[in-house]
Amino acid sequence: MTRSPIDLRAGAEAAGGHLPALVLSAERLAALIAPGAHGLRRAGPGEDFWQYRPAASGDEMRSIDWRRSARSDQEFVRDREAQSAQAAAIWVSGGQGMNYSGGADRPTKADRARLLGLALAMLLLRGGEKVGLLGQPARAGRIQADRLAEALAAAPAGTAEEEAAPAEGLRPNQRVIVLSDFLADPAWVQVLLVRAAGLGVTGLLFQVLDPDEAHFPYDGAVEFRSVGGSLRHDSRDAGGLRAAYLARLDERRAWLQARCDEAGWQFGQHLTDAAPAAALGWMWSALGREAGR
Repeated sequence: MTRSPIDLRAGAEAAGGHLPALVLSAERLAALIAPGAHGLRRAGPGEDFWQYRPAASGDEMRSIDWRRSARSDQEFVRDREAQSAQAAAIWVSGGQGMNYSGGADRPTKADRARLLGLALAMLLLRGGEKVGLLGQPARAGRIQADRLAEALAAAPAGTAEEEAAPAEGLRPNQRVIVLSDFLADPAWVQVLLVRAAGLGVTGLLFQVLDPDEAHFPYDGAVEFRSVGGSLRHDSRDAGGLRAAYLARLDERRAWLQARCDEAGWQFGQHLTDAAPAAALGWMWSALGREAGR
């Protein structure tokens, strides 16, 4: 459906209104995890100074910093930080189902996913990493955080039940973070991960669900509708569907985990009534494990 100029302007103004809150929330969240630190830095053949350390057996004489060593009775080596050719790419699903929230006291899945994606980008950017949205150029620096915030806040609502991450946007040696509910047809996931494995791309699949979707707390007569309204189901005994629904959900999660294992990726989960700091902390640690491989 083509949007009129009036609709586009209204959408842009709405996105602009949400932008400051998104940026502030992401900055506060990122500060809780690693204020001023970067968990992926390590010694290696780079140009930037990282740290002094006492010389050890195996260090070459030319690696010793004699000026620093002259100030003590011990010889010191000047370590440089490893320069990584990798860049991080973040993708947040724009499928209609991501706009769901089961309660006024919790955010939509899309809002939580955007917050987590932006906060993670801020952590990576603070450490000098290059970050971009999947399929777009990855850049470093504070201004890139502002670009990512604007892009995430202005992302249009999807017109499909599920939106597929573009496998053609993958680039060699990337780390990719995909945030979605993964409730619709997951065929695109396998396409993405197969291509990722062929390019040497590693990353994370992170499932964001509303607690109602995770626990199915319904009983009695209930009409179930998709967010877009294209799917409907009337049930006289919703509680009788619970066991089958939860089994299907477990099957989907097991399938996602298996695909991640095959591709060398990691799979995580988060409910929107839980603290976002725990989810961000898991993703940050998972990327650290990826970098240490």
